[in-house]
Amino acid sequence: MRLLCSLFLATFVTTVSAGTAPTQSNIAYGPDPDQRYDLYRPTNTDNAPLILMVHGGGWSFGDKDMGRVVDNKVDRWLPRGIAFVTINYRMQPKAPPLEQARDVARALANVQKYGQKLGIDRNNIVLMGHSAGAHLIALLAARPELLAEAEAIPPQGFVLLDSGALDVPAIMNARHFRLYDRAFGSNPADWAAASPYQQLHQATAPILAVCSSRRDNSCPQAKAFVAKARGLGGEAEVLPLDKTHGEINAQLGNDPDYTATVERFLGRLSAKFAERLP
Repeated sequence: MRLLCSLFLATFVTTVSAGTAPTQSNIAYGPDPDQRYDLYRPTNTDNAPLILMVHGGGWSFGDKDMGRVVDNKVDRWLPRGIAFVTINYRMQPKAPPLEQARDVARALANVQKYGQKLGIDRNNIVLMGHSAGAHLIALLAARPELLAEAEAIPPQGFVLLDSGALDVPAIMNARHFRLYDRAFGSNPADWAAASPYQQLHQATAPILAVCSSRRDNSCPQAKAFVAKARGLGGEAEVLPLDKTHGEINAQLGNDPDYTATVERFLGRLSAKFAERLP
């Protein structure tokens, strides 16, 4: 178990991006130094659709500057007229996952509030997250009141990149990595409150749940979450991939077939995304 946990955590230890520099760095969306985001804006438009990216890291570490988070995605989408924001949020022990989800909602609200100044179309934003970040945006999909609290407009859609925590009680009641104990504690009520599957009670904006077929619990959780979303009248789909947890993040924007599938989903969300994607 210790070896497996080390390998799991190692997927997030990546080199800081040395690629395209942000248009604006460390824009504050709250008073805490961790409540910051970077904006990558296309040069050929002042009203760009936006992908807002939430990094992973087991709810305890990670950074908006990591190469796996930024490089291939920015290289792919900026030339096509799609802006990209990558955020930091308060980590544990400073903030538990539910409060981290509120940070993501606050970041979204800030981008929307200052959209015209930033060159962003506030009505054409998609939330994307990897691992713990995918859990956080799934929680916002399931609990729209968290978006309302932050005065954020619901996004056009959600792209979940290999979340392993869509059904938190199921994880906690089985053998699991210690990082889940640190994240979710020992109280079953807290597990349910931070669990996207348990909190999903209404139709959401469209969801694409990408999952690694190499991980035992990733695709089963994604399929159950998507099935529940569909049963409530939402549009949702699963994209199983024969890739590692880290590859699902790092190769988006670079792998042609994988990227094309994600872009087809994005193109169905609005005309503005569709006109910029092949």
